[in-house]
Amino acid sequence: MVKDRAIMKFTKMQGAGNDFILVETHDMQRDWSQVAAAMCDRHYGIGADGLLLLLPSDVADFRMRIFNSDGSEAEACGNGLRCLVKYSVDRGLADSGAQEILVETVAGVREARISKVVGEVTKVQTAMGKPEFEEKDIPVAIEEGEGNVVDIKSMMTYSITIDGRELQLSLVSMGNPHAVYFCQHPVSDFPLSQLGPKVAQHKIFPKGANFEVARVVNRQQIEARVWERGVGETLACGSGACAIIVAAQLHGYIDNNADIKLPGGILEVEWDGSGEVFLSGPAETVFSGEWPDGSLD
Repeated sequence: MVKDRAIMKFTKMQGAGNDFILVETHDMQRDWSQVAAAMCDRHYGIGADGLLLLLPSDVADFRMRIFNSDGSEAEACGNGLRCLVKYSVDRGLADSGAQEILVETVAGVREARISKVVGEVTKVQTAMGKPEFEEKDIPVAIEEGEGNVVDIKSMMTYSITIDGRELQLSLVSMGNPHAVYFCQHPVSDFPLSQLGPKVAQHKIFPKGANFEVARVVNRQQIEARVWERGVGETLACGSGACAIIVAAQLHGYIDNNADIKLPGGILEVEWDGSGEVFLSGPAETVFSGEWPDGSLD
């Protein structure tokens, strides 16, 4: 007799095209890296940029962990955070009257503010933490002779050369490492598939980096594309949008807020120049289903 396979319930969600598989669980003994790689595979699995785990927390309303499609774990994810918050409200896991939800992440506890219309979640704004610029916090390993990075200004103008092309990067951490490149031409013209993985895996980034290519359209709008470590090019990246706003503001390109236009949609980002960065954008449920979970057999 063939034994019935155990199943794992999941919900597919997306924020500006950045898509995730969300699973409620208490089990952290499982090899979630392996599970993420299998479930996120776009040919043989469900297909997603990452796997979100909704877990209980001792210090917040919920705990979130996220595993990229290659199985690596990410420290921060703004789009994933909004999706998890919407899910918790829609499923009645959060207090129905709550306007704020606290979520524990690898990068720290994050606050989410909820807006509703006729009981439906219409907007989620998440506090993404304060940007960091120290070498150890990004992290970045500047070798002797490669540069003299000693302050924020220097971190905003660090140059590397890839395939004979000089890229002047702005380095910043939003709980995870980012390298932002501002270009003069439409971002659609940038060879991201060629240069993206080489920047993301460059030797100066001991933990890899997310690479953002951005063009300032005006003081209220920036267009961008993102090569995300552990995933590849994504339709959107919340922490990447935040890193772009921080770098753009420090360069004097924008004021305190702007829309980041990404291939998957628009993300709204605010930063007062010293405190936390705030991210707003869409979060939608795509479908729910069951995954045959051989690890439970």
